[in-house]
Order: sequence, then C-alpha cells, then structure tokens
Amino acid sequence: MEILAFGVQADEKPMIEKAFESHHDVRCLDVFLTEDTAPIAAGYEIISTSVNAILDHRVLQTLAAGGTQMIAQRSTGFNNIDLEVAERLGLTVARVSYYSPYSVAEFAWTLAMAVNRRIVRASNRTRDFDFRLDGLMGRDMRGRTAGVLGTGKIGEAFARIAHGFGMRLLGWDVAENPACVELGMEYVDKDRLLAEADLVSLHVPLLPATQHIIDAAALKAMKDDAILVNSSRGGLVDTDALVTELRSGRFAGVGLDVYEAEAGLFFLDKSLAGVEDDTLARLVTFPNVVVTSHQAYYTVDAVGQIIDTTVQNVLDYTQGRRGENVLVPRAAS
Repeated sequence: MEILAFGVQADEKPMIEKAFESHHDVRCLDVFLTEDTAPIAAGYEIISTSVNAILDHRVLQTLAAGGTQMIAQRSTGFNNIDLEVAERLGLTVARVSYYSPYSVAEFAWTLAMAVNRRIVRASNRTRDFDFRLDGLMGRDMRGRTAGVLGTGKIGEAFARIAHGFGMRLLGWDVAENPACVELGMEYVDKDRLLAEADLVSLHVPLLPATQHIIDAAALKAMKDDAILVNSSRGGLVDTDALVTELRSGRFAGVGLDVYEAEAGLFFLDKSLAGVEDDTLARLVTFPNVVVTSHQAYYTVDAVGQIIDTTVQNVLDYTQGRRGENVLVPRAAS
C-alpha cells in the first residue's frame, strides 16, 4: 500500500521515507491539504496530514469520495479536523498524542529570552556594524515571576527551566500537576496569575473554552512590562487586541510561534507574493515582538517521535487495531 503524505517539509522527507520503508511505500508532497489539493488524494486509502491542513467538511467529503479511509495527522492538535463529519463519512482519524515536550518548552524560553535581551534587534544592528547598546537593556529572570497557563507535560518542562533560572512559579490549570507543586509552583486563578507574572507562557490546548483566553481584558490585566509567549495555538490570543495594547506601548516583549490566522501563511514562502493580513503585517513591525512560523516542535527528537507514532498509527489501522491515538475509530464493517 502507498501512503500519501501532505505538507512534508524538506527536512522531514528523508525521515518519513526511512520510517515507512519496511512497512509501506510513501509519497511525500510539500503542498498542504486544502480544498484545492484534496483531489490529489484520490485512490489513496491512507493519507497523512500536517498541523496546518484544512480538513473541513468539503475537504473530508472530497477525500471520502476519492477512496480515502484513514487520516493520520502528524500533530497533537486536531482543531483543524471536523471530527463529526469524519465520523459520519466513515473516516478513521488518528493523531500524535505525545512527543518531546522539551522541544516546545525550550523554544518558548528561546522566544522569551530573545525578546527580553533584544537579540533580533542586536543581531540586525551588528550586521550593519552598529555596536551601540542603546535600547538593548533586558532584565534578569532570577527572582521574577513566571506564570504558566497549562501545566501538562510542556508546561511542566517550561516550569522546570523557569525554576532553574530561580523564578517564582505561578500556575493555572483545571488540575494541579504534582511535579510542578514539588518545584514550588503556586496554583492561582487566572486573573491573579496575569496580574503578578513578569513572564506569561501559554501551554493549553485550543478548545472552545480556551479560544482567546488571552483577550482584551486579560491583556489589560497583565503588567505593562510583562513578557507574553505563545508556543501553543494561535487562537489562544486575540491578536487584534494584542496589537492595540502594543500600539499603546505596553509589554517588554511578545514572542509568538503561532498565529490565529496562520493557515495558508505559515510553512510557506510569501516573501515575493506579500501578505494581505494587515494584523500580522502590523504585528511584525513592533520592535519588541518576535514572530516565528510554528517551529517550536521542530527538532530531530520531536519530529522523529511524531513520525514513528504516525507509522504506528498506520500499522494499527492496517492490522485492524484501535490504537490509543485514534480520534475517530474505524467504521464497523
């Protein structure tokens, strides 16, 4: 059987081909799965998709009509998939429920320190042989307060790094993580966390209840010189409200690896075509903002785990097993 994989990055392709070689053939495409590209999947029983694929009812109907029966998504998040429609069409859907939490946690800290110590501005200056320090002053993290929204595996890893810096830890989640409590984390309500934290990092999934969890009110509740980092899902932050606060001169820094309207932009080269998204265009002009293109997970370790799990999900499907990563089970025959 040949598997069709959409949205494969150049670095990923040899890893995917090697992982599948002893099980199935795999055809890797660099294009993402959308309504326009879905017809390419005709004749493929199993396809694999990336986090920025669009699997709405139109795409799913096209896939089902073309003979696709199984979708193996190479990500933890699945808010891009209409699971109800997939189930109605008899499509099996699986995801990657776990990969290295350190990849995302470490990158979140990379963003935090990049904006805190003005690394991008400093690098751009030195390229022009401008070695002044004006405007490059940051702050020690030691003794300051880190607020962690979401203390699962990634949030815990982020908190451990913050603990290593010597920071006070505040946490917010539906349930306390004993490992974080052992680090000295105090669980508080969201309003208190936002009001007291010098650094706020987001590590919650994107659900209806967490959509725009950082909205206009939440942003106003934060310290004027706070640092905000989002390496989870773009929809957690109301970007228009964030731009409004940034225009008024608030926040020491903002590091974003995700953006709520990133589909159709991130992972693509738009340098010649230009970007029509006025909000994103305005966001990247602020000197205290760093935006990266959803790369927090992108390490050899994490991507390797994602691919290995995807292969196992495919094997479970072909061998009639229901694995732990299944979101929509195989329809009964």
